[in-house]
Formats: sequence, C-alpha cells, structure tokens
Amino acid sequence: MKWINADAALALLAVKPQTLYASVSRGRIRARPSPADPRRSEYLGEDVRRVAASRSGRRKAGSIAAAAIGWGDPVLPSALSTVEAGRLYYRGRDAAGLAERSRLEDVAELLWDCKDFDPHFIAEPIRLPAGKAQQRALVAMAALATRMPASYQRDLVGLLADTAEVVGILAFAFTGKQSQRYLPMHEALALAWRRPRAADLLRRALVLLADHELNASTFAVRVAVSTGASFANGALAGMAALAGPLHGGASAEVTALARALLPGRASSHAPSQSAQPVRAAVDAVVRARLESGPLPGFGHPLYPGGDVRAEALLGRFEVPEEFALLADSVRRLSGELPNVDFALAALGAACDLPPDAPRMLFALARSVGWMAHAMEQREHGRLIRPRARYVGPPPGSG
Repeated sequence: MKWINADAALALLAVKPQTLYASVSRGRIRARPSPADPRRSEYLGEDVRRVAASRSGRRKAGSIAAAAIGWGDPVLPSALSTVEAGRLYYRGRDAAGLAERSRLEDVAELLWDCKDFDPHFIAEPIRLPAGKAQQRALVAMAALATRMPASYQRDLVGLLADTAEVVGILAFAFTGKQSQRYLPMHEALALAWRRPRAADLLRRALVLLADHELNASTFAVRVAVSTGASFANGALAGMAALAGPLHGGASAEVTALARALLPGRASSHAPSQSAQPVRAAVDAVVRARLESGPLPGFGHPLYPGGDVRAEALLGRFEVPEEFALLADSVRRLSGELPNVDFALAALGAACDLPPDAPRMLFALARSVGWMAHAMEQREHGRLIRPRARYVGPPPGSG
C-alpha cells in the first residue's frame, strides 16, 4: 500500500485541508503518522484516489454495487423509518417533533403498529451476574433466547408479547431493578440512576434513538430473524453489533476525548475564564486526532447539514465546558457538527449519569426499533441471503 503526504492528497482531491480532515474523520480515507515525522500524517493513496474519482463522478458500475451495502441504496424495503431532507421520520412522523412530548412507549405503539396492545416493558426478574451493565444484558438476553420460541409461523399476538418481553428484560438487566408498579421507561431509568431531574432529557433521548433505518445493529437483527429465529436471538445479534466502537460505543470515546482536553478538572457547565487560553491547545489535540483516523461523535453521512437528533437533544441542556470546546474546535477545523453519539456523551456528563448510561440509553431505545424491524421481517417471510462478489484465485487454479 502506497502512502502519500498531505500535499499530494490535497492535489489529487483539489480540496482544502478541512475537507481532507473530514474525509479521514468519516473513515473514507485512512491515515497514519509519518514514519519520517510523527507530527505529520500520511494518507493511503488508494483511498485518496477513490474519493477523488467519486467526487468527479467517475465511478464504475461495479464499485457502485459494491458500495451499496455501505451507506448505499436501501437493501430492504421498510415502512418504519427514513431520513429525508435532513429529518428523521418514524412512519411518516417527525422524530424530533415526537420527542417534544412522546414517551418511548408511545413510539413503540407507533413503530409496532399496535393500537390495541399496551407496550408496558415489564419482564419477570431473573438472577443477574455481577459486572458491567452490558455483560448483564447479554447474559439476560441469552437466557431469554433459550426459552423464547422461534418466530417462524408465529401469530401476531404472540410476537407482540415477545417484543415487549425483549425490551423489558433488557431494561431490567441494565438497571438491575424490577418496579412493583408500571413506570414509563424514562422515569424508571431516572429512578434507578437517582437522577429524577434528568427524566425529561432521558425521555427525549429514548424517543430520538428508537429507530434509524437499516443501521448495522438493526440489519443484524433482521438477518437473524429472517432465518425464523426468536426475537430474543435477533436482539442478541443486534446487541453484538451495537457493542462495536463505531456504533453503540462511540459515546464512550467522545467522553474520553473531551475529558482529555481539560485533564484534572471537573466537568463544568459554563465556559471558564481559562477557556480562551486553552483554545490553541485544544485545537492541537483535535487536529492530531482528525489526522489519525475517524473522529467519533461528529458528522453523519445521512445528515450533511448536521444530525437533527443531536440538535434536538443538545438544545435542551447546558453542555459541559470540555464538550463545548471539543465541538467548537472540530467545527472550525473540519466543518463537522456533533452527532447523536456526542449528544449522548454530553448528556451523561451534564446529568452525572453512570459511565455506561449513553450505551444503555442507545440499546434500550434502539431495542424498540429492533423489534419493529423483527416483526416487519417476519411479515416479509424471506431469508436475507446476499451474494458475494468473489475476488479470490480463479476457481480450479489451486
């Protein structure tokens, strides 16, 4: 693989440095520190030429087809959610508008299309192992998968009961608590985390994260359920995909990066007098991070004008100083705006939530969308089985 310096990359792309940083941040161009000078970066020539060709419209049919599975055309028909003109819609309803007043339960009723079914997320308590919330959730879902029947040829009533149980057992595993009375999900989380004032913000976050087209974890759920597997097995597939740092784990990386900007200082909800002097130092850290690879928490291919989910959430609380400094620096250096992963990380810091709270919020909310897609996939009744474009040695040559 041939690596080229920044001047050569900029010449091939015919863009400004900020655009090159943005391409690296979005994972379109791979970068590494220069062996000759670690303070500078080199860029993979193959990636640079591919991006340059796509910008000029010289994409071959084969490359278009190969890219379809990565932010390409939809690979499955779905009536559940879509992003159009920079807005997210659930069954035609604006998600940001729903977040103003709706609960996760209301969104479940909408996505599951179950007006005669009250989706209370209550599950029978089970014995949970000690450890992190994600570990408890995986064990609990695996236990549920051993007793939940396969989804193949099941009736709608039974499948709806399965969806509510999947979300309920996930909530119980994350919080470790079983309420004696029904509480909406956001109130149950606020009670479990002892943050009653955060309840409304949690409600908004849950609604905004409930579904998002065919993201990686949702596609994994649909593939599993397309085989006739139980909805609990589908949720396990989704949870496995969500565990990656490029999906559900991005908020943790945002938090680590933001706190590294102001080491040794507690999170502040207002800019301090020292914020201006540290701006250059913050820019240096962010610039180096932008050149080294994709930057979590910023930009989104479906929202070139900014992630509407982040906007709807960040406008409802005071963003801590280190997160505000990070967002400002990234915006100036690369033009990228915060996405929902950044918003969740900032929310966790602002409300002093448990360290795993952003990941738990993401998983709990998205499990509602997973179950909607699971039911839709059962209605389609087809196995998802794409073909591979073989690029190995010629058959029979060995």
